[in-house]
Formats: sequence, structure tokens, C-alpha cells
Amino acid sequence: MATPAISPAVRIGHVHLKVADLQRALDFYCGVLGFELMQKFGRQAAFISAGGYHHHIGLNTWESLGGSPPPAGSTGLYHTAILYPDRPTLGDALRRLMENKIEIDGAADHGVSEAIYLRDPDQNGVELYRDRPQEQWPRTAGGELAMFSHALDLGALLIEASQR
Repeated sequence: MATPAISPAVRIGHVHLKVADLQRALDFYCGVLGFELMQKFGRQAAFISAGGYHHHIGLNTWESLGGSPPPAGSTGLYHTAILYPDRPTLGDALRRLMENKIEIDGAADHGVSEAIYLRDPDQNGVELYRDRPQEQWPRTAGGELAMFSHALDLGALLIEASQR
């Protein structure tokens, strides 16, 4: 007997990150990426969001104050993916990164989405991306999803951001 699929209404609500320095993390997520601080618990934890939601990202130092990133080759979070509503808004995120001299690890067009990859100050992976409408997703002749990884034209992304 097959297990029924999960409801399509289920969503990932938020991510909670262990950070070494709360203010440094806030400077990146709020100061660079533009999230809003919703609530802060002293110097130990903060909750940030886009659009007034209670929190999309929790940041805390409860088990990590002054800590170092996990070593390469260990298990853990690969990246937090932040979904932008459209291409111009993703381009604006790229502009923010460039203005703040944040190093980008890579950028790709996956057919279903366009993504920019980087690391936060605690070396947590971060993906900034936008989805294409499902009717534009690449598919095989049999109708199966056919994602790929092609270079993303960052210059064109910046131009589109400047036209919004």
C-alpha cells in the first residue's frame, strides 16, 4: 500500500540558524539583504522577516556564541534558500550584494529557477532565487521535469533590476 503524498499546501515556514555573532548576522541579513528585525532577545537571538511575518529566519547564539563553522565534509545544513517574487527583485538582491562587496560563490539558471549562491558571515550557504512559472519549466518528451544548470547572466539581471 502506497503512502499518500503530503498535502500540496504544506510549506517550509522558517529556518533557524546558529550563529557565532548575532549582530554580525543581523548586519548581513537585515543590513545587506534587507530583512526586517521583528524581535530580539537580548544578545542571544533575533527573529527577522520579509513583509511583517513573525519570522522567516531565526538567528541564535544559544549553542554557537563565538563558534566556528562546521568542517568541510560534515553533515548539516547545505543552504537556506530565499525565494524572491520575480526577476527584478532578485536583481535588486544582486545589486545589494555587489554594493556591500559580498562574494558570490556561483549563479545558475536551472530552467525552473534562477539562483545566486553565497555564504553568510558564519559560512552558512545561502541561495537567493526566483522560480519561473510552472508552465515554463523544462520537461522531457514524456513530461518529466528536466532541470539543468546553465550560467546565469548577472549583467542582464542587474539591468532588469534597474528598470523596475
